[in-house]
Amino acid sequence: MRKIWATVALALLMFMAGAVAQKDADEPTAILNFHILKEDNGKPVRNAAVIMHPVNERGKQGRGGMELKTDAEGKSSFDGIPYGKLRVQVLASGFQTYGEDFDVSQPKMDLTIKLKRPQGQYSIYEDHVKDSTATPKQETAPSSEKKNEKPN
Repeated sequence: MRKIWATVALALLMFMAGAVAQKDADEPTAILNFHILKEDNGKPVRNAAVIMHPVNERGKQGRGGMELKTDAEGKSSFDGIPYGKLRVQVLASGFQTYGEDFDVSQPKMDLTIKLKRPQGQYSIYEDHVKDSTATPKQETAPSSEKKNEKPN
């Protein structure tokens, strides 16, 4: 009796695996190659996290996702990304977080991403050097005398 149940369970498992594989075979997929570089000098960023999330028709990030790490040349790739919108985020220590949505519509896509260094925070309480070439625009407030005057 156990042999029969084991055989039935195995056959059912194989049938379900075949159905899942067949569904994935019908859906076109792409190979994405990432090349992560420093914006200031063009050198590769190693050990950067490349995070990918599917995006639905309304622009909402879907559940699930993949995280890749770049190698010493700043490269990483993944095969099997389904066609459609894909949100890509890149995180690396000492760099600004990068994020952009891409439309995966080709069998092979090469994406080069340049990461920026963090920018200083702007504060209104600090003295800022004004550009000497720019002429300041002065707004003149109407004087109280002109307000009370009646047009002729």
